[in-house]
Amino acid sequence: MKGRVWKFGDDVDTDAVIPGRYLIMNTPAELAKHAFEGVRPEFAKEVSEGDIIVAGNNFGCGSSREHAPIALKGTMISCVIARSFARIFFRNSINIGVALLECPDTDRIEDEDELQVDLASGVITNLTKNEKYQATPLPDFVRGIMDAGGLIEYTRQTI
Repeated sequence: MKGRVWKFGDDVDTDAVIPGRYLIMNTPAELAKHAFEGVRPEFAKEVSEGDIIVAGNNFGCGSSREHAPIALKGTMISCVIARSFARIFFRNSINIGVALLECPDTDRIEDEDELQVDLASGVITNLTKNEKYQATPLPDFVRGIMDAGGLIEYTRQTI
């Protein structure tokens, strides 16, 4: 996967991803229209399919609701790369089918950089800076869940 970077800092909570006032919505497309509305108002209008979110520590902290990864799925980003993720957000994202990678070098990546990401190996190539970073690759079964579009679809395909 290849895309342009949207850079965020540490402790991006689920309310920053999707403000609480939109929790009455449940579809990815509806929620995507309001993604990061309070912290990057231009995001929902300017994000392109395949773009990549890059952040620091503890991305997805806050509430355990699934609306945040559903909103991200609706934006059609290819993945989220962070130094670390809140545990419940990580699991919810996998269940929804949003690709995540943990990488210690997110501070070397900047807004607008173009990245190429290999989920299988965890290798991230910064095409803008001609640098490579090693993320923790996801196990095959987790990638299988994401490739299927989430846990429900994965379960349907394996039964």
